[in-house]
Amino acid sequence: MCLNSNGHGNRRARNILRSIAMGALSTLVAVSSFPAMAQQGKDLSDKSVTTLMEYAWTITPARFTLPSGKEIVVDKANKQSAIVPIENAREIIKVGRLSANAQICGLREEEGANYQTLMARETAKKKWTDQQLLYISQLHLLTVMMLTGRVSVVATENEDKKVVVEDHTKEPEPKPINCSDAERQKVGEQIMTYVKSEPAAEAKK
Repeated sequence: MCLNSNGHGNRRARNILRSIAMGALSTLVAVSSFPAMAQQGKDLSDKSVTTLMEYAWTITPARFTLPSGKEIVVDKANKQSAIVPIENAREIIKVGRLSANAQICGLREEEGANYQTLMARETAKKKWTDQQLLYISQLHLLTVMMLTGRVSVVATENEDKKVVVEDHTKEPEPKPINCSDAERQKVGEQIMTYVKSEPAAEAKK
């Protein structure tokens, strides 16, 4: 992760992000299944979750066109109408951490299945607007990019912080790193457990 230092405000942002990332990565491969991880509701503090939520909102575009051609317009002046409650965000971040671990371990198919399952289940709840579904996707993306070193945090002159997404499109495909065969197998099992598990009761309503 590249963090540009410019004053106290940016140092504080750097420390927050480092603590979140290190805590998240140390937890990811330690758990044996998604349900077990989901029960660890205290492994991310409310402050950590809201910090990630704020950064995800920063990278949420004002307009987004779906593959179907449908355009989603996000009211960037009304954040509360587009984001999701903190407890929902916490679960999305946990799924994002699984996706990040899959990417780190080179499990691209599992990473894709993990994300597609998340979005299918959130859509099936029929409780989110198009804006909120886009935000859910961005929160997942932000979590993955943060844990795989693809975002930078910079400060403006008045120390307002924003997320800058680094452009890696012209770089070679990153090789799997820091992931043993045992860890790779465990991550794959975690994702398959999530994919095959029954959706939460609220998703069936």
